[in-house]
Amino acid sequence: MAVKALLDQAKEGFVVKAPQEVQSQVFRHIQEQQESGVVFGLTEEDKAPDFTLTGPLGEQVNLYRELAKGPVILTFYRGSWCPFCNIQLRAYQQMLPDIVKLGGRLIAVSLQSPDNSLSHKEKEELTFQVLSDPNGRVAESYRILYELPDYLQDAYNNFGLDLTEFNQTDRWILPLTATFIIDQEGNIRRVYVNPDFMKRMEPQEIIDQLIKIQTTHER
Repeated sequence: MAVKALLDQAKEGFVVKAPQEVQSQVFRHIQEQQESGVVFGLTEEDKAPDFTLTGPLGEQVNLYRELAKGPVILTFYRGSWCPFCNIQLRAYQQMLPDIVKLGGRLIAVSLQSPDNSLSHKEKEELTFQVLSDPNGRVAESYRILYELPDYLQDAYNNFGLDLTEFNQTDRWILPLTATFIIDQEGNIRRVYVNPDFMKRMEPQEIIDQLIKIQTTHER
């Protein structure tokens, strides 16, 4: 089943189960971001900013050292508390063998603490890199970091989710859901950035882009 179909099912569940007030606040914020006129995310004309982040076991992972081994699929997600993110990451895990066959590497980044990333990696049995971005510095360099307005903070608190505690930071911040496909020269070859966190890049698009990169690299 395509990721879109699974995400649509999750959205239907959210609409059925979530209190109406919470729904209205969540959809209000999505609409405000979509209509803000702000251009989110780096583009396919940009070089990928380098970074070094910590993995759940304390290991240091550097983007350009990973790129020396092959193209990187860099995906930013909201956190293990987000069911839409979990659907995406499970789907990407399923296609990981195909990514590896094409020489690619998958890196997932969130603002959550390393302890929460470790729990997430173990629970979902993720075998790719799951990194923590303290205070969203890397997300900001990719132009996808945003502050949650007070009304959305209240909505999340009503769900029992305090992002400052979960992410071990003093700010209510999140990355937009985004995926960047980066070739070995550090060029961003494909970008997917969407204020609507209920939508994600389809796995097949990742495979198609890796094939294009491989074909170009072999010429």
